[in-house]
Amino acid sequence: MEPNRTRRHRFLAALVLITGLIFSLALPARAGELPPPEQRKLICLSPAITELLYLLDAQDQIIANTIYCNVPEASQSKVKVGTMTHANVEKIIYMRPDLVIVSPLSSKKQIRILEAQGIRILMKENPQSFEAMCRLTLEMGKVVGKGEAAAALVAQARKDVAVVEARTRNLPKKRVFIQIGLKPLKTVNKEMFINEYIKLAGGINIAENEPSWVYSRENVIKADPDIILVATMGSAKKARLEQQQRWKAFSALQASTKEQIFILDPDIICSPTPVSFARGLEAVAEIIHPGGNS
Repeated sequence: MEPNRTRRHRFLAALVLITGLIFSLALPARAGELPPPEQRKLICLSPAITELLYLLDAQDQIIANTIYCNVPEASQSKVKVGTMTHANVEKIIYMRPDLVIVSPLSSKKQIRILEAQGIRILMKENPQSFEAMCRLTLEMGKVVGKGEAAAALVAQARKDVAVVEARTRNLPKKRVFIQIGLKPLKTVNKEMFINEYIKLAGGINIAENEPSWVYSRENVIKADPDIILVATMGSAKKARLEQQQRWKAFSALQASTKEQIFILDPDIICSPTPVSFARGLEAVAEIIHPGGNS
């Protein structure tokens, strides 16, 4: 028969082993080495980055995104883990991603919780200029193993933008107002990349030097721009048509009397990728200077 002391020693050893195992399971997983870029499982909490990853043909690496990730349409079928500002932390932890891509709008508290669980976080700000879009594209290309595709995409976008800029560079500058918000009325200043559409297309943004994006119809009427563009974000096409008709009702505006009030697709104009920027610039340039100097 086994001595009591020996049995006690074995019992204590087993208890230590079991306790250690339970304790280790309770601890957050340590972030080890990331898999090769092309094999990484990503959760994307930034609609802009989601769209960019599709452009880079890296959509298969996205295992989840937000309810606001709807461009391209295929991104809507991905598993949803909340919004940009409030994600489902438990769901993200359960999915065990290699990397979670967040934006400055993401909850700092939730980011800390994810990091405490050993989940790697990659913070990416939304670009505020075309060149910033290009740099972000090249950076994300490295993250997902699509460096060559990213370089090719950026090179083509830069070429397309340069063609438009050269075409409008010496043409008369037209004064432009662009509406991107409904209530309150919002426009863009020089701190937002949308301002570059107007500038590179041969126009002058009447709100370029405003300290805020909030504007008033009275100021638009007072400035009396040559052209008014409506690209309200997050609204249906019907709402944009209503805004166009509302501007047309102001007979004191030359843009109204000369029928220079246009609707733009916000999914293109407000999307910060090099490809969408080149497309958006072409659309704005055709409005400001139809036919260009060709």
